[in-house]
Amino acid sequence: MFDLLEYKDNDAVVTDDGRHVSYAALNADAEKIAEKLSSECLVFCLCRNSYASLAGYVGFLNKHIPLALLDSAKDPSMIKRLIERYNPSYLWMPAEMKLNAGEAVLDFDEYVLVRTAYSRFPINPDLLLLLTTSGSTGSPKLVRISEKNLLSNAKSIVDYLGIGSGERAVTSLPMHYSYGMSVINSHLLKGATLLLTDKPVIQKPFWEFVRAERATSIAGVPYTYEMLRRLRFMDMNLPDLKTMTQAGGKLKAEIAKEFIQKAKEHGKKFIVMYGQTEASPRMSYLPFDWALEKYSSIGIPIPGGRMFIADSNGTEIENPLIDGDLVYEGPNVCMGYAESKDDLMKGDENHGRLLTGDIAHKDADGFFYITGRKKRFVKVWGNRCNLDALEQLVKNITTECACVGVDDKITIFVTETGLETRIKEYLCDKTGFNLRAFDVSVLDRIPTKDSGKIDYQQLQRSI
Repeated sequence: MFDLLEYKDNDAVVTDDGRHVSYAALNADAEKIAEKLSSECLVFCLCRNSYASLAGYVGFLNKHIPLALLDSAKDPSMIKRLIERYNPSYLWMPAEMKLNAGEAVLDFDEYVLVRTAYSRFPINPDLLLLLTTSGSTGSPKLVRISEKNLLSNAKSIVDYLGIGSGERAVTSLPMHYSYGMSVINSHLLKGATLLLTDKPVIQKPFWEFVRAERATSIAGVPYTYEMLRRLRFMDMNLPDLKTMTQAGGKLKAEIAKEFIQKAKEHGKKFIVMYGQTEASPRMSYLPFDWALEKYSSIGIPIPGGRMFIADSNGTEIENPLIDGDLVYEGPNVCMGYAESKDDLMKGDENHGRLLTGDIAHKDADGFFYITGRKKRFVKVWGNRCNLDALEQLVKNITTECACVGVDDKITIFVTETGLETRIKEYLCDKTGFNLRAFDVSVLDRIPTKDSGKIDYQQLQRSI
């Protein structure tokens, strides 16, 4: 996967406690961790943004040992349920975790390699990586990804972002989240430096690290940039920071435009991207030369990929500005899903085509625009209502909001009091629905997953 010795003298990793690790040293550590294992076993990597976690990940990938990336901070009972369902032969995890899952066979920094009591079982030789679909370990469904999927997407990202060995990317996202993982892969592929930290982007120590280590790029989901906007991020003195990337959901168009405009003014780039874990994970990007003109677009397909709009029969819609199902094709499309260890022997069920579940259209220049999510619809008195579009309307009043609903009742969650009547009246005016269609509920904060995305399932359970 990674030819680390090609860049042996470069800094592969700089940690927020001052540790510098060359590519040669990373290669040696990765081999040491993985040497006891074979490609016929499954490893659970319980991740955090630390050097030990990263070295294990690299070692397993390079030895083609199938692994699942999971969040080490999640409830241990959820992790145990996944262990019981998938029967991994080994766990790579923080030493302080009390899972009582087996015998420790290697200690490395703050991590330990644990051999479980589970017997090995057949695994498809093409399978390399398992990722959760939503940044949560609560569901047994995992995405099955091959080395071809992973490598083709990393190379595409390198291509359209122009990543070289001089880049210094700060880990502003968790490595078990597909977007955070893709930052790691694309930079290690080209001998760049990872500035490794688990400090939140809203805290001062994160930005002290960014300045001190001259970070050249940062990645974030919509929630990240909404928070950074409040911190007046674009007014910070960050002369080395040249590239900001955004994916993981739709950023409000006006905020995207604001970041794009300010990036241009400061000689930087703000790159909007679109992807899903099932695409390993990127599918499109918005070229910066077009960004101001097309600021609400997800852009064009990544190199090597193809996107099109399909009607209800699956036939491609050639004409622009007509909504339909967004379909993606490319070598990065995952093999399929798994819900237990028995599914790990399955082959490629997608054959390079992914039905994204998003509703979109393209314009006359071939740029794509997401207009909604197929599963984010409810019926209000027989009328189909797009909850994502509704949420964008509410953001004209307050950016801290989230919409969920059942048929005939939509609930809008906000964090600011005193807006209830204004929001209801505004939505009634825009949708034509009666006031009775809407409830507004005030929370201390909008719940998010560890990826930074809004946790709609938690909100749905509360109505």
